[in-house]
Amino acid sequence: MALFRHITSTVWVLSLVSLFTDMASEMLYPVMPLYLKQIGFSVLLIGILEGLAEATAGLSKGYFGRQSDLSGKRVPFVQWGYALSAMSKPLLALWTHPAWVFGARTLDRLGKGIRTGARDALLSDEAADGTKGTVFGFHRAMDTLGAALGPALALVFLSIYPEHYRELFLVAFFPGLIAVFSSFRLHGKTKNLLPKKAKPSFFSSIGYWKESPAAYRKLCIGLLAFALFNSSDVFLLLRAKESGMDDRMLIGLYIAYNLVYALASYPLGMLADRIGLKNIMLFGILVFAGVYFGMAHFHDEYALATLFLLYGLYAAATDGNSKAWISILVAKEDTATALGSFAGFQSIAALLASSLAGLLWMVAGAEISLLTSAIAACAVAVYLRVFMK
Repeated sequence: MALFRHITSTVWVLSLVSLFTDMASEMLYPVMPLYLKQIGFSVLLIGILEGLAEATAGLSKGYFGRQSDLSGKRVPFVQWGYALSAMSKPLLALWTHPAWVFGARTLDRLGKGIRTGARDALLSDEAADGTKGTVFGFHRAMDTLGAALGPALALVFLSIYPEHYRELFLVAFFPGLIAVFSSFRLHGKTKNLLPKKAKPSFFSSIGYWKESPAAYRKLCIGLLAFALFNSSDVFLLLRAKESGMDDRMLIGLYIAYNLVYALASYPLGMLADRIGLKNIMLFGILVFAGVYFGMAHFHDEYALATLFLLYGLYAAATDGNSKAWISILVAKEDTATALGSFAGFQSIAALLASSLAGLLWMVAGAEISLLTSAIAACAVAVYLRVFMK
């Protein structure tokens, strides 16, 4: 079909692997705050857990991205990363001690750290000039379709077995296994991308930052400033919960959000290739600001539901396109390092963002926490408009 003429077999396989992995992960995501509260976690501790998990992924993304570039290999990192994430799902159900929950959640994010740079570099390698937004948008669409199917399965399960959250973690193991077996269909070749050097340190992202192109650094500064105020979506779910939504409505809303995200990602990726990645990114960030302003102002559950659906447009406009934008600013032999390093710094910012959001939420209230993020997003949009070509 002409619509998919830029989508190679490798992109299809990677997209299907991501679909099943996100099906497993997102089956749990909307009930994660409910489960954590059930076993005794406070809002602040939830924020620290999510932030620490993302920071673990972040510190490993740059390191394993560099390893992928140095070795010239992509597929082994992809396969091992997805395998570790699949293993983490049943572990969360085995024991509810906070240290165990932190460990299992961290294992999941470590898997993400191992695979992210290599997978995104593999996607970039498969994209011709002028089609990176399309390729990354298609992958994001398939990934997010899994994020819609997962909560749908969770909704069916919890309709039959209300509040059986631990059992749901065991069910989520099976789509994760399908993802792992699907990854065996990837057959990458080893390429001599970089000359052999000493093994990179675990903090190799910092070293790459110093030698990276100026345009890459300028873009990352803006996007990382945004990430500092973009806390975990768990807080938006908690906001919706406070409006009076029951568990099934909350999960249904999350499914609808992901459907908007999935359906919009591919078209917005293609549009970005036509009118510019920067323009679509600015659109997405301004939608984010509008959603957070609205979330701070409205308390009606239907108004919040509408805003949550608009939030899907923000995600579709920014996630895949930010990676596409970065990939065109760096040398091909540094692609996994550049993407992994950015994702690493972004995850560290998420640690601060989620922790600060949790603290602000407890001390000053939900409205102040949400308004702070909205104002920061507007400032970042101005920065990108002025300083990026």
